[in-house]
Amino acid sequence: MILLEPHNYIIQTTLAEKCTKPSSLDVQFVDFDNVRFHLSSTDRKTALLLSMSIRCWDELLKYGVNDVLKREYGSMVRAEPEPEYNVSLDLDLEQFPPEGEQRDAFIKSIAMIKRNALAAPFELAFQSQKQLENAGSGQGELMALHYRDEEAIYVQASPDRVTVFFSTVFKEETDRIFGKVFLQEFVDARRLPTIQSAPQVLYTTRDPPLEIRHVPGLIDSEDVGYVTFVLFPRHFAHPEVAASTISHIQLFRDYLHYHIKCSKAYMHSRMRFRVTEFQKVLNRAKTEAAVSDRKTASGRSMIR
Repeated sequence: MILLEPHNYIIQTTLAEKCTKPSSLDVQFVDFDNVRFHLSSTDRKTALLLSMSIRCWDELLKYGVNDVLKREYGSMVRAEPEPEYNVSLDLDLEQFPPEGEQRDAFIKSIAMIKRNALAAPFELAFQSQKQLENAGSGQGELMALHYRDEEAIYVQASPDRVTVFFSTVFKEETDRIFGKVFLQEFVDARRLPTIQSAPQVLYTTRDPPLEIRHVPGLIDSEDVGYVTFVLFPRHFAHPEVAASTISHIQLFRDYLHYHIKCSKAYMHSRMRFRVTEFQKVLNRAKTEAAVSDRKTASGRSMIR
């Protein structure tokens, strides 16, 4: 099983290369969920500008994304981002830590800018859960992130849990079938004694969960599935555990569709292999037409 990484590989490898050999740079690329990046040189080769554009930025602003990015990147966050982008980081390669594990960790933290931005509503929900638990009642705000066309993430805190809802669109009939099989495995796997502490997973098709049915704009179609993760306090009680939970749950949608495509590619390769084997069998089964040479009494061949 392949797990997707929360950091951007292009940012990580490019910064690592430029630390060794600084040079002019201007590259644009797109990550999962159609998040756009622009990494470019500024006034000198060792000064770089990293900009990011994400579809749900306006919603993230309401949930404190600026505070999270300031905490993670401090003075590197530019007051005015690059035009057409939502956030920009000023990077000075000369100020990077010396070569080694410390530099690798620093570069990886920069490559996790999208992950850190999307962490804002989850961190807010974890804080709200603790407050509601102390109060003994109440319900937190239903926070929505419309991070893709026709798809969204909803996060809501309760006194005893934090619930995360994913709406995902399956554009093909086969994708919907594969998705149902995968999600059923999530449900069944939790029954194993070794992973009883995993979050509870629920899956519905077309009908959204009761908690979000009042949300306007939900699509009523068989192509839409709703996945619910129930996070209990043990899943975010400690900072390291909470960070790991956020990193993994953010990538659920990409992980699901990535493995659907991998499964379809594997099945197609096996089908092609089987067809080739059947063709070999059929070729071996072909018999040559028998040619009989009938002769007369004088020994001459008879032509029919």
